[in-house]
Amino acid sequence: MTDILARSALEQAAAIERGEISAEELMRATLAQIARLNGKANAIVSQRADDALLAEARDADAALRAGQRKGWLHGLPVAIKDLADAEGLPTSKGSPVLAGQVATQDSLYVARMKAAGAIVIGKTNTPEFGLGSNTFNPVFGATPNAYDAGRTCGGSSGGAAVALAMRMLPVADGSDMMGSLRNPAGWNNIYGMRPSWGRVPERPEGDMYLHPLSTNGPMARNPRDLAALLEVQSGPDPRVPFGLPKDGFLAGIDAPVRGRRIAWAGDWGGAFPFDPGILDLCETALRGFADLGVGVEAIDPPFAPEALWQSWMDLRAFANASRLAPLYDDPHHRPQLKATALWEIEQGRNLTLAAVEAGSLIRSQWYARAAELLQHHDVIALPSAQVWPFPMDQEYPTEIDGRAMDTYHRWMEVMIPASLIGLPAISVPVGFGENGLPMGLQLIGAHGADAAVLQLAEAWHQATDWPNRRPPPGL
Repeated sequence: MTDILARSALEQAAAIERGEISAEELMRATLAQIARLNGKANAIVSQRADDALLAEARDADAALRAGQRKGWLHGLPVAIKDLADAEGLPTSKGSPVLAGQVATQDSLYVARMKAAGAIVIGKTNTPEFGLGSNTFNPVFGATPNAYDAGRTCGGSSGGAAVALAMRMLPVADGSDMMGSLRNPAGWNNIYGMRPSWGRVPERPEGDMYLHPLSTNGPMARNPRDLAALLEVQSGPDPRVPFGLPKDGFLAGIDAPVRGRRIAWAGDWGGAFPFDPGILDLCETALRGFADLGVGVEAIDPPFAPEALWQSWMDLRAFANASRLAPLYDDPHHRPQLKATALWEIEQGRNLTLAAVEAGSLIRSQWYARAAELLQHHDVIALPSAQVWPFPMDQEYPTEIDGRAMDTYHRWMEVMIPASLIGLPAISVPVGFGENGLPMGLQLIGAHGADAAVLQLAEAWHQATDWPNRRPPPGL
């Protein structure tokens, strides 16, 4: 691996701006790294031709010499998660139904990344339709963990996490409904941020009111890059409701954190089962936060877990049934949908209006309770996963520490306190278990408090720097 690829994205960008390296040199180093590692990693898919990418990098260099730097991403290579659109590239979403479907325009946040100078080199792998936190699909195959090729990388932003961890990309985008920016980040020793809902708007298409569960956001090897990318992706669009203003996340990231408070929710009073070692590792990390002057308080479960789960089950199925309806209703396409997609759609279509209203009421009550809790604490902390990365040939865990899972995604229940009500949450790396596998810790803030969560993550990174302290083997 060349020295430039070991640097942060902001350091790479600064080196290009100062003329220490060219965008073409960075592109050549990136393509060489991908050629060396991606055959086994399978993290980047639908990759553009090298000649076209090198030509675009040379154009970026020429623009810089002419004083036409677009933004801080100028000349940096990126690959877009294969659930989003990048004009001219396929948006397969891991489904044979959509394989080869070429996007005619960019998703809104992708357009913003391009406007800031990013060069899109391809897409990153994802589970089919983003369903399930295990990145495999019948179109591109599976993406293994960056630290153990026999285990899953998580998902659904799994390809992005592995490409980042293995220094094939400087930063990456992802999306998160039920932990898809946080779980693969924790399992690949990087940072993944689910922003406040409304911070990174979608393109104004279809219904924009009923289904606010998923959001797009940034992934990086450090919080400063995370903040810089969020600044590019974020900002209101007048055509999209519930937008949040663009904040200077990077400028304020070094704010002191001494005296801030963390509410440690642990296993939610025993409601969430965990593989052995996960809670211990996270509690060790919390003692590290205490060493930084951050108060840590273990709290009782702040809300009934079964109520949260039922609300999540119904509102998630309601949203998935809506977005996948055209494929389900097509008799040619329906047999090509995977079992979990069919299950989600049918669960959603069997809901009554009363069930949807009840789910929304619980969601509203949890938002109010979480807001009260976060008036007295800066973040709520939870592990980023309930299990260690599991074997690649296992679709999903069916039990945790002897407790049976009743759905294909119940093992991700620890993600829903933030997801259900659209709170900002960052998965920070907290080290490795005795099995040599990485784990993360969620830091969950109040809605709109993205900057405060980034500040805590930055203080942690300065004290630990796990991504550089223990990079994947073989780099």
